[in-house]
Amino acid sequence: MYEILKNKKIIVGVTGSISAYKSAFLVRELKKAGAEVFVIMTPSATQFITPLTLANLSRNPVSVEMFDESSQKGGAWHIKAAHECDLMIIAPCSASTIAKLAIDLCDNALVTVATALPNNIPLLVAPAMDTTMYLNPGTQRNIETLRKDSVIIIPPDEGELSSGLTGPGRLPEINILMEFIAKTLNQKVKDNAKFKIVTSIEKPLSENEIINNKYPNLQETIEKDKWVAELELHNLKQTLITKNLYQLRDKTILITAGPTVEKIDDVRFISNFSTGKMGYAIAEKAKEAGANVILISGPVSINPPVDVKVINVVSAEEMYNKSVEFFEKSDYAILAAAVSDFVPLNKVNGKIKKEDAGNELILNLVRTKDILAELSSRMKPGQKVVGFALESENEIENARKKLESKKCDMIVLNSSSKPDSGFGCEMNTITILFKNGKQFDYQAMPKSECAKVILEKMVE
Repeated sequence: MYEILKNKKIIVGVTGSISAYKSAFLVRELKKAGAEVFVIMTPSATQFITPLTLANLSRNPVSVEMFDESSQKGGAWHIKAAHECDLMIIAPCSASTIAKLAIDLCDNALVTVATALPNNIPLLVAPAMDTTMYLNPGTQRNIETLRKDSVIIIPPDEGELSSGLTGPGRLPEINILMEFIAKTLNQKVKDNAKFKIVTSIEKPLSENEIINNKYPNLQETIEKDKWVAELELHNLKQTLITKNLYQLRDKTILITAGPTVEKIDDVRFISNFSTGKMGYAIAEKAKEAGANVILISGPVSINPPVDVKVINVVSAEEMYNKSVEFFEKSDYAILAAAVSDFVPLNKVNGKIKKEDAGNELILNLVRTKDILAELSSRMKPGQKVVGFALESENEIENARKKLESKKCDMIVLNSSSKPDSGFGCEMNTITILFKNGKQFDYQAMPKSECAKVILEKMVE
């Protein structure tokens, strides 16, 4: 998902904010994506999370003091760090640090390194503070100054704050920060191919080099600034979508994902080609919206979203039992897993020998328990159940029959006959059906976008 981060050098700045603990999750996710991470903290940040924690997670020393002897290697370490990184992100960024960045007040190691960044190294800032501090005119002026200086501002999330107030100022969830980082690095790769940016400070530019357009011309600069604005607008829309799902905040959502595996003998099994991507995308977006997510997952090879409770199962029987167990305390259930419809009647211990089976192996199969129908029958007032239907022919008709027979609230029709749909794809082509007869058809779109649509319709 974040291949662009592999072997990239990322500086993570941490400032004095109650959400500084989230920086540990950010560092962990960056490392999992293959990045090399260097953490710089302000002294006040150490009151919220210890440098030792971030050093262990990043597997690199953490810099706090500008003149710490451990940082003094090879001359001006802040210049070396700034020029050798691929990107710097400050998350969380306090009002104080935003003000210092706006006027280049280099009174600590973090602001000094940020000020020393070459123009072609992106700086991302994620403000995190109480609402009144964030909306303070001075803070807003400083943020606007940073925007004009091509700093990418990650809009804060809105919700309940540590002060007890509600409003904008929360540090966004880790997946949003990771998306900003990945998209910015992807754009940097495109820019480096398009713009001939000079990063060396040892050799001054000659007149011929300037004439030959080694620097971006005015039009190129305008295009780059336009992209920055579009990126911020896109991610602001992402935040607004989350606001539309505010009803999910603190709700408990049960999600099933992936395939189930039914043993024939100790080496053979019945399963399907589900990768779990759709269910995991829904879990990620639900968590982003502030829900408490319980993800019951069959065997998959993808990593779950951060801070999601994952219950790993193998068989349809195990998925049924866990779904029934956790549904009682759930507000919503979204059953996106591809559960086996049949299991062998008799499972063989050991391995079935070809010589023993002969030319034909006959398996007696029996139906598995119907999780969707069972949860729908157990619904209490206020609970909602969403099912999935994978169809290849008479799709709408078959999905509508499933919706009626299972007595759930909503069915997501997933077409296996279309090119951008079905198992293993990054895209999906879905239709959403309600028991009141309403139907919503969508063009092929990434599964992350499908997840947002599904959650929005579920709330409706």
